[in-house]
Amino acid sequence: MKSLATYSAYLETALQQDHFPPTPANLYDPLRYFLKLGGKRMRPMLSLMACKLAGSSFEKALPAALAVEYFHNFSLIHDDIMDAAPLRRGQSTVHEKWNANIAILSGDVLLVKAYDQLANYDAATFQLLFKVFNQTAIEVCEGQQMDMDFETMTDVTEKQYLEMIRLKTSVLLGCALQMGGIVGGVSDADARRLYTFGEQLGLAFQIQDDLLDLFGESTQVGKQIGGDVLANKKTLLSISAKSAAAPNELKVLEAIENTKDHKTKVEQTQKLYTQLGARAYCEAKMEFHHHEALKSLEDMELPNSKDELRELANFLFTRAY
Repeated sequence: MKSLATYSAYLETALQQDHFPPTPANLYDPLRYFLKLGGKRMRPMLSLMACKLAGSSFEKALPAALAVEYFHNFSLIHDDIMDAAPLRRGQSTVHEKWNANIAILSGDVLLVKAYDQLANYDAATFQLLFKVFNQTAIEVCEGQQMDMDFETMTDVTEKQYLEMIRLKTSVLLGCALQMGGIVGGVSDADARRLYTFGEQLGLAFQIQDDLLDLFGESTQVGKQIGGDVLANKKTLLSISAKSAAAPNELKVLEAIENTKDHKTKVEQTQKLYTQLGARAYCEAKMEFHHHEALKSLEDMELPNSKDELRELANFLFTRAY
């Protein structure tokens, strides 16, 4: 999409401006470093696109977009500590390059900087943005806690898993769109529809990620295939496979989980998940949420063309597996 390149370049220019004081260096240098690691910038792009869709200049939504991106990066810095992750986007994580205490404190400052961006708007707009942003921030933390809780749970239901990915991933997409719409002056009804579009798109995208992790091509996905399986991570694929399995098939699944040979484990899981219909089931769920996102988009009564968001929704699902 040509428009994505325009938004991306605009955001990178804004993000690479030095928003932080020179000292204390160990507080602000990690933030300069982390923001320069890049990323898709999809969330702040959504804020800009929603504002434009509402009939306003997309530049008007820059503070809201930066607030979303700052919050997202704050959460990544802290998530990396919790996951003991050594790398982020192929580079050392903040807690590895500095230390955990510095990473925690730098992340905290970035969160405050996110709120500071919202203060660029008038009081009435700020109140609306503040309410959406706060609710989303709480929900993202709830989703992260659920994800960590799942690691020690024997059984996770489909309902629990979908709620976890909604909170951990989807609500921030909805927030980004809703805030862009608020800045652009949309109605309350269309602000809610923008949120639903992002929320449903996020659910579809995360389910697609589950599928790509096991059935994708490593050159296209950009990571090792079967990582979730090797970590015995609970995903919609694993949950639906176990739900569809007969007692003897459950024993086979358990045996596969305990297989030490990585190649064999991934290949056997791919075969059994396909046989049990888990792959087809997840593909259908992905399509359902994708459809719901587009339906919400079509229901909006906005002055500008919806083509950009429609194209984006379809573009995100061109990753073949």
